[in-house]
Amino acid sequence: MSDLERIYGLHAVEALLRHHPKRVKQIWLAEGRGDPRVQALLQLAGQAKVRVGQCERREMDAWVEGVHQGVIAEVSPSQVWGDAMLDELLDRTEGPPLLLVLDGVTDPHNLGACLRTADAAGALAVIIPKDKSATLNATVRKVACGAAEVMPLVAVTNLARTLERLQQRGLWVVGTAGEAEQELYDQDLSGPTVLVMGAEGKGMRRLTREHCDFLVRLPMAGSVSSLNVSVATGVCLFEAQRQRRRGRPAS
Repeated sequence: MSDLERIYGLHAVEALLRHHPKRVKQIWLAEGRGDPRVQALLQLAGQAKVRVGQCERREMDAWVEGVHQGVIAEVSPSQVWGDAMLDELLDRTEGPPLLLVLDGVTDPHNLGACLRTADAAGALAVIIPKDKSATLNATVRKVACGAAEVMPLVAVTNLARTLERLQQRGLWVVGTAGEAEQELYDQDLSGPTVLVMGAEGKGMRRLTREHCDFLVRLPMAGSVSSLNVSVATGVCLFEAQRQRRRGRPAS
């Protein structure tokens, strides 16, 4: 089974069965789990003709690091997209695109949280550098609660060159920096936008910063000087979403 990955948690496994059932080769359930959520999972597995087995919870604890909720799936390797995927996504999107760039975010928990928020806020894709960055693994999928299966994650060789290419396609690159003069809420994010978030603690790299059209900061009213990158990402993405929804008639 060395060529397979183990994905765990109800949300992550359910999302795989819904969106990429062919990737799922085997599902293991902890003995004694037969609640309604598991029954719904079994129904999806049956529709996809995926084998389901039972195992002692103690043995499953040794398979993965984290809370597996009594559900583990053995799946074909994760899919991370390359540079060419960006052009394909932009060519088929309608309306002003919103892209999220994570410049050197190495904590898989933060990457998973950012993928979840990006999906919720309507981002087109999440872009990361191939080097010195977290990538898709079981922890990321668990934290993302299914968003890792639907939100394209694009790993690029040269982030600065990618930003240049996106600018040439008419997107504005907005980077976040604590020392920026302009606040997030004064920046127009309603058009085609690339939002760049820096690494935990260090922020954006110098070359990435130089390729930003605008720099913005979050107004901090308390004693702390910064937010966790996944929290800051949520604030910024939903401000972009708010601006894009502004002016629409109430449903």
